[in-house]
Amino acid sequence: MDIEMNNAASLNLADSVFGAEYNEALVHQVVVAYMNGGRAGTKAQKSKAMVSGGGKKPWKQKGTGRARAGSIRSPLWRGGGKTFAAVPRDFSQKVNRKMYRGAMRSIFSELLRRGDLTIAEQFSVSEPKTKAFLSAIEGFGVSDVLIVTSEVSRELFLSSRNVPHVALSDVESLNPVALLRHKKVVVTADAAKKIEGWLA
Repeated sequence: MDIEMNNAASLNLADSVFGAEYNEALVHQVVVAYMNGGRAGTKAQKSKAMVSGGGKKPWKQKGTGRARAGSIRSPLWRGGGKTFAAVPRDFSQKVNRKMYRGAMRSIFSELLRRGDLTIAEQFSVSEPKTKAFLSAIEGFGVSDVLIVTSEVSRELFLSSRNVPHVALSDVESLNPVALLRHKKVVVTADAAKKIEGWLA
């Protein structure tokens, strides 16, 4: 399919990548799996086996008039272990490569249909200045934007890092959450060809 670029020229890209049907269930599954993979899962509590002390029976079983006790590490005691102690968890979910790529194709195609994906011939700045970057993105008419290039240059990174609601990414670092988080996605022609080779 021929996709118009911002300079009125067109770029021929595969229908299978930029003209796929939108699969909402698949996209949802992949997005949830990606976000779960970023969870720390570091919640932890000490069980009876983990707290210190309690190697000896506090007092004899009978004759003291007190309730029987076998260990000061009991959850009933102050300073004892937790009954059902939380342990560190791994929240990651397995997503097949075919499913992940299918979801990315679906997202790119839907962004293009909605008019939220723009193909630019190139995107660069001559110097690492925020003013230069702002003037470069002014033509896209939106402040919340993800810019995808084949390679993020030092000048581009330095000039954009102080601009809110703007993100940079190369093709290798692309993920479904980044694509859906921003109102507009700008992809350079070189990056679009790389994406086509990756997802076709």
